[in-house]
Amino acid sequence: MNRLIHYFFKLLELLVVILMVAMVIMVFGNVVLRYGFNSGLISSEELSRFLFIWVTFLGAIVAMRDNAHLGLDTLIRVLPGAGKRFCFALSNLLMLGCCVLMFYGTLKQHQINATTLSGVMQIPMSWVYGVGYITSVAMGLMIIGKLVQLAKGNFNESDLIQVQDSEEVVTAHTQE
Repeated sequence: MNRLIHYFFKLLELLVVILMVAMVIMVFGNVVLRYGFNSGLISSEELSRFLFIWVTFLGAIVAMRDNAHLGLDTLIRVLPGAGKRFCFALSNLLMLGCCVLMFYGTLKQHQINATTLSGVMQIPMSWVYGVGYITSVAMGLMIIGKLVQLAKGNFNESDLIQVQDSEEVVTAHTQE
């Protein structure tokens, strides 16, 4: 199961890279066309905006796995173990609530987005904003996994601090 999860995140990272490369090519190509040939591709502007939405949401999933989101840990670091566990559980429950709201909001907007076409490419906007389903479910499952591990007592005190300093991230990536 861990292997499957590892490959899922590698696939997400690869997808983010592919989408970023596609955005760069489209935007750079459009700049060259505009300044060099006094023309451009209108669809590349719209598609690059849509890809940016997907990159942001998929990147948030990868960042969550690596505890790379911004956070403030000044208070958490000075709390005793029970306080850290309580704050860890509370923050994860609040994030799980946000995931539920994101999924519910995406679901409520789905019918409207499915019947609304984009201005240039004429694709249903549900394809653009449907990434909310993927993000909310993936993040929700990660949060539930953390809460289960907390309930089992599988976290030590340093794991309860969900923020990493930039130096810790660099050290972790150089040791892999």
